[in-house]
Amino acid sequence: MKRNYIRNRYIFIFDVLSIIFATILAYMVVYTNQKPDVLAFCSTGGIYAICVFLTFAIFGVYNYAWCYSGTRELLRFLLINVIAVALMYAVDEILRITQVITYSHRRINFITALVSILSMTVIRMFSKELHKTYGSKIKEKSKVSDVRTSRVLIVGAGDACRIILNNISGTSGENMDVIGLIDDDKSKLGKVFFGKKVLGNRDDIIRLCDKLEIDKIILAIPTAYAKDRKEIIDICRKTKCIVRTIPGISELLESPEKEKIIRDIKIEDLLERDPVVLDNSGISALVLDKVIMITGGGGSIGSELCRQVMKYNPKKLIIVDIYENNAYDIQMELNEKYPDNKPVVLIASIRDKERLEEIFGKYHPEIVFHAAAHKHVPLMETSPREAVKNNVFGTYNLAITADKFGVKKFVMISTDKAVNPTNVMGASKRFCEMIIQCMENISSTEFVAVRFGNVLGSNGSVIPLFKRQIESGGPVRVTHEDVIRFFMTIPEAAQLVIQAACYAKGGEIFVLDMGKPVRIYDLAENIIRLSGYTPHVDIKIEIIGLRPGEKLYEELLMDSEGLESTQHKKIFIGSPKSIDLDELKEGLELLREAVESEDDNKVRDVFEKVVPTYIRDNVTFNENCKKQYDKVKVLINKKP
Repeated sequence: MKRNYIRNRYIFIFDVLSIIFATILAYMVVYTNQKPDVLAFCSTGGIYAICVFLTFAIFGVYNYAWCYSGTRELLRFLLINVIAVALMYAVDEILRITQVITYSHRRINFITALVSILSMTVIRMFSKELHKTYGSKIKEKSKVSDVRTSRVLIVGAGDACRIILNNISGTSGENMDVIGLIDDDKSKLGKVFFGKKVLGNRDDIIRLCDKLEIDKIILAIPTAYAKDRKEIIDICRKTKCIVRTIPGISELLESPEKEKIIRDIKIEDLLERDPVVLDNSGISALVLDKVIMITGGGGSIGSELCRQVMKYNPKKLIIVDIYENNAYDIQMELNEKYPDNKPVVLIASIRDKERLEEIFGKYHPEIVFHAAAHKHVPLMETSPREAVKNNVFGTYNLAITADKFGVKKFVMISTDKAVNPTNVMGASKRFCEMIIQCMENISSTEFVAVRFGNVLGSNGSVIPLFKRQIESGGPVRVTHEDVIRFFMTIPEAAQLVIQAACYAKGGEIFVLDMGKPVRIYDLAENIIRLSGYTPHVDIKIEIIGLRPGEKLYEELLMDSEGLESTQHKKIFIGSPKSIDLDELKEGLELLREAVESEDDNKVRDVFEKVVPTYIRDNVTFNENCKKQYDKVKVLINKKP
């Protein structure tokens, strides 16, 4: 970007000189035998210069990357100059009619415009040819130094293509020669954009890569639908080319490093999930000038909630976390980004009710997002009492404290593992949902839960694990060949949680649309490919068997829960269930006794009583599960 700025600054200087030269030449032609009027000379050149540069500024002429210009850019430039000339004649006529000036030299104006337009056009074409010559010399030097120039095919001939070409021209560590463009718009076929020709559509990619010996494909389709994007990526991966991309439009707009936007394909790009459309006015009304508390604010979801909330300028953000390293990281990040509204970061455990009351009494949060929890299924199977202490009693402490201090809205992060749970973690989260539904009946605080599936890249999730296994040479270990999970990105989950909070009236369990389920075996293969290896050849995949409490699939809704739509197409409401307070207190007392007994099996016994949908003894695939799983397999294999 900096190089483009310098280049266009020089072009601007040449444009000024062109106008001066054209004006002098025009007066020399007109006044061959007499001395020209100096005032008329200055006013003619000045009026034309003002009209030209005003028009250029309006149409962004100096934002062009002229080294990649083509016929379309040249014609547009000439049209802009025609507009500038028309403006000059209009101004000249107005000044003459109003007698601001008493002379009008149409011949001089015409010659000045004609010569300057030709000069400025030649300058731009010369700039383009100079870049070609200079670029070829760099390529020759790279060959001498044994650095090969990559032959590149760009998918997409829109404005994003221009960004990539600018990015490539400013790249010093990598030599790339753009051979041509790909675009599905039939009207663009064979035409030249930014100096590069459109060679075909997505169906031609494999053939062209082979024919033109392409080394690298770069995707310039940030606004494409996720389904189309994935289809194009799948086609590109059938070639032997390196495939890179620029991010989606939302990520592109927020990118802090505009000069380094070309990145590798990520697993998120293969999920077929379109960007979330948010009701920004509704979220702003929820968050603006409010005191917001986020528990577990240093975790994967919690930290992203912090980032999203800070965009809407809360009065104060209170981050509560037991893990000081995570809390410190998000504190440093937000302090740097929001120096005038730094968050308050507190180390505290939700198990400690006195500490919670101290925090609530001091800061008086108006909205609480509760993301603190133990979430790892295998670990909670071996330490079930800890799941009860943290998830169940921690949530209860927080809910009671929120009610006591008059919190307006309480939003708990739940999980799909709470639906018909087969493990202690899921059972504990289902009981937390029951706490939320019960509190709604006895409190003025609006208590709600938001339920969703796995998020990509969260702490301890499968993707970082697979990457570590690949880095160590494999094998990549998958628990079962048919295990499927729902996935969404961390920013998407956090955004939808905040959006759901806007719709909350109390007692609801919001269910997020997780899209199409993903087969973990396929996910493992994709991550291996994205790492530059061939599955089953370079990196093996090993089936190790289901872990204790693990299901083949997850559900987002229990049979007894209906599903209602909201204003947002990705957010639904599970019909509220009435939870009896006495039954809840009895369940809490039974769980307390189980924890104090130091008997892990007793915890499971109690969960069987207080969470009716809890399935114990590692029953992961009974006949009912099989029927529902078969439906999900149909969904996976369904063609778009």
